[in-house]
Amino acid sequence: MAKIILITGGSRSGKSTYAQRVAESFSGTRTYIATCPVIDKEMDDRIRKHKEARQSASWQTIEEVTDLAGALRRSKGSQVTIVDCLTLWVNNLMYEAEQEKRYLDEEVIGTKCEDVVGVCSDLTGTVIFVTNEVGMGIVPENPVSRLFRDLAGRCNQIMAGHADVFIFMVSGIPLYIKGEKIL
Repeated sequence: MAKIILITGGSRSGKSTYAQRVAESFSGTRTYIATCPVIDKEMDDRIRKHKEARQSASWQTIEEVTDLAGALRRSKGSQVTIVDCLTLWVNNLMYEAEQEKRYLDEEVIGTKCEDVVGVCSDLTGTVIFVTNEVGMGIVPENPVSRLFRDLAGRCNQIMAGHADVFIFMVSGIPLYIKGEKIL
């Protein structure tokens, strides 16, 4: 089974940068699974900057917005894989469900997360999941935002439960919550 590392924190807390530093501290092949769709020019610029930051370390990139388990299967053979990020994945699943007029609930998200962890049991090396901590603020004022917070929270709980190492980022500083320090 692959070693699972979960890195969480607020927006712009340094999660992705730290995940890349951790991944590049390991030798071997690297895969980056990007869950962010290009929705506007600003997002396109962000994605381009992320890609440029990985160029010097020979990363393979898989862009996948909903089939995370399938993307992980395609990364088989990599020594280290980053999934960035789980909260965008949850958002994308919500959007897909809305378009298909399906209701997405915590049970469905839980099953999808367990499927992802199940794929990790067939992989070797290390899988680093990046996610946002969205449950530390005020209660959102509308049902869709509350659902997103609940689904992301369930996803994070499940992934943290399976993680060998769990890191909380605060202003660029990693706080190790679970497991041994890597960097």
